[in-house]
Amino acid sequence: MSLRKAYLLALLTLILAFNYVDRVALGVLLPAIKADLSWSDTQLGFLTGIAFAAFYAVMGIPIARWADRGNRVTIISLTAALWSVGVALCGTVGSFTQLLLIRCGVAVGEAGCYPPALSLITDSYERAERPRAVGRYMLGIPLALVIGSFAAGWLNEAYGWRNTFFVIGAPGLMLALLALFTLKETRQFSASGTRRTPGIQPNVKHVFLRLWRNTAFRNLWLCFSVWGFFGNGIQQWQPSFFVRSHGLETGELGTWLALVYGIGGFIGIWLGAELAGRFARNNERLQLVAVAVVYMLLAALFIGVYLAPTYHMAFTILAISAVIDNATSGPLFAATQTLVPSNMRAMAMALIYFFCNLFGMGLGPLAVGALSDALRPYLGQESLRYALLAFCPGYFWCAWHLWKASRTVTDDIPVEDGEAVGITDEEVRRGPVVAMDHSP
Repeated sequence: MSLRKAYLLALLTLILAFNYVDRVALGVLLPAIKADLSWSDTQLGFLTGIAFAAFYAVMGIPIARWADRGNRVTIISLTAALWSVGVALCGTVGSFTQLLLIRCGVAVGEAGCYPPALSLITDSYERAERPRAVGRYMLGIPLALVIGSFAAGWLNEAYGWRNTFFVIGAPGLMLALLALFTLKETRQFSASGTRRTPGIQPNVKHVFLRLWRNTAFRNLWLCFSVWGFFGNGIQQWQPSFFVRSHGLETGELGTWLALVYGIGGFIGIWLGAELAGRFARNNERLQLVAVAVVYMLLAALFIGVYLAPTYHMAFTILAISAVIDNATSGPLFAATQTLVPSNMRAMAMALIYFFCNLFGMGLGPLAVGALSDALRPYLGQESLRYALLAFCPGYFWCAWHLWKASRTVTDDIPVEDGEAVGITDEEVRRGPVVAMDHSP
């Protein structure tokens, strides 16, 4: 790996970490916000779910289209600055409406991270290198979990939830400036700012139809969407569960979550990327079968977390699940990018996240909160435990789509000497004609 590519990957990983850290911190801070402002679980679920996800999902489409034709470094820098300012402003709110509006602004900024960054990384690494490179990029998630959980937990106890938002918003501004002045876009542009790459840029409808008729990509798309609902519903309410059912304070809780998700996440992502790069090199079929098996195991492990009699046992099981869950990140994201022509990669990720976030992250936390409120008259403080238990089997549904994707992924990769190819002018003139569907 060249020094230039290593620096690119390292900086984008840090930006990803602070892109995600505010969502982690918000989960830790929910009990304090609830106590201070007297909001219901349904309100908190709406705030962390559909209100955030709607703007994140919808704005991801035009940002990704811009990223597929424009300067991705500029996009990453501008959006990082936007979400950082928004996170800091979360500490100034006095009402539900104010926080709702600010979170919508944060969502717009955070929508500009994943698509252009993954597109930039994929263009910088060859197919065989992508699982390892994307896996290392995804280390930003456990890094965010360490920073968000540990810092938010102890900062909240020492200075309150409002000051915590100020502190976690500041680093993103510095990273935005660093990216703007030190990273270089790999594409070539003319003096007028026009991209020099030949060919016609496909519109959103064309990209959607082309990707939807790719059987492997379609099933990965559905897997992400299903995970978005069940996974985000579980993860957003997990800190509140440990506060309510096990009586932890936010400082202790943040330390446990930082250890479990931080260390477990680093080990898992590194291990998954290395195993894929060493034993399943250029073999996306084997990678997806392995991920499907992991998802089935995760369903059982999460059930164990919420049935564990002590929080020590619950965190032990959670640590195991964190390792194997994060091991899937590199192979899964690399496979989605390999299945997509180079001039559609940012848009492909935006479309995935549109459904994953709008219907997944948007409705998942809201559904858990509403179910918890509905069960409260019968189960009291334990209502959240059983609401989370009801969501755990959703991982079996994800595994089914992964298995379906594995059956056709080898045939569904667009190839030209083993690499993805873009759309041709003739294809655009004929309309949205897409790759053959290899369904059995």
